[in-house]
Amino acid sequence: MAWHGGLKKRKKSGGKKRAYRTKKLHEVGRHPIETKLDETERKIEIGRSAIRKIKLVSADMVNLSNPSTGRTVRLKILDVVRNPANIDYNRRGVITKGAIIRTENGLARIISRPGQDGVLNAVIYEEE
Repeated sequence: MAWHGGLKKRKKSGGKKRAYRTKKLHEVGRHPIETKLDETERKIEIGRSAIRKIKLVSADMVNLSNPSTGRTVRLKILDVVRNPANIDYNRRGVITKGAIIRTENGLARIISRPGQDGVLNAVIYEEE
């Protein structure tokens, strides 16, 4: 976005330059979606070329895969155990990629990006 650079500059006289246009819809920045443990809720945002992006605001179910058997089951999330991505996310129980959750089948690690993909996929997690 080359046109962003000149907005903060001033004229030689010291006056402010007026922005020649406002941002288009696909240029607008947005806050990240922090997925919480609650009843499933999705948010649809429209990006460039009218591409629909589905974002997961909250979820209570996860697609849990077992790599050894190759089976995937849909289970209820009981608790967010920890989130190594951010200490604050860890305290607030935000679900992001890499977060450790507790399900009916034990601990699981999230492998999808729920704030960007709109789904919660996980694999069985064994602590070392």
